[in-house]
Amino acid sequence: MRILIAEDDRKTAVFLRNGFVESGFVVDVAVNGGDALFLAATGDYDLIILDVMLPQCDGWSVLEKLRSAGKQTPVLFLTARDAISDRVKGLELGADDYLVKPFTFSELRARVRALLRRGPSRLPETLCIADLKIDLAQQKVARSGVRINLTGKEFRLLSLFARRAGEVLPRTLIAEQVWDMNFDSDTNVVDVAVRRLRSKVDDPFDPKLIHSVRGMGYVLEAR
Repeated sequence: MRILIAEDDRKTAVFLRNGFVESGFVVDVAVNGGDALFLAATGDYDLIILDVMLPQCDGWSVLEKLRSAGKQTPVLFLTARDAISDRVKGLELGADDYLVKPFTFSELRARVRALLRRGPSRLPETLCIADLKIDLAQQKVARSGVRINLTGKEFRLLSLFARRAGEVLPRTLIAEQVWDMNFDSDTNVVDVAVRRLRSKVDDPFDPKLIHSVRGMGYVLEAR
């Protein structure tokens, strides 16, 4: 599942992004309304989390333009504007839910899952590739029924691979999604992390699932 988060407060954006990545989502972030509108209009997202008070183009305008263009992607407003009139306006413009700051991440995640269950694509709680089973809700991993203990970063990395199984993921994307960092070509943090993940998930088992693609990145698939 892919989520777009439109939030101009960078601390909040990082908090949300990390929370949803740890829950197994693929996440993009926009810090202004112009970028949010472009990404939402051109990208294939399962849900958009939208702040109202965005620079360049506010959340109301972003949603109005998306709905006018026929985009029916579920939208959840996440904002400090708590007046009843603001909530009504958001819903009348076509928002699917409205959550007021401050909030707890557990409530936000529950609302996101509820919205996704309404649509044609139900958010899976478990991913299976060959004999690999990943329980996203409980953050448990097993192969051939054998429990595998992973660190938080390792689980995020494996979840990213599994969410996009069969797709070659560049190191830049992996670094952004798992470490929330701009990739430095002199750093081998991704390669080191993949080696450690392989030692737990692949080395003791067959078939091997995590494959290197020379000059491109990594892919998780059963060959």
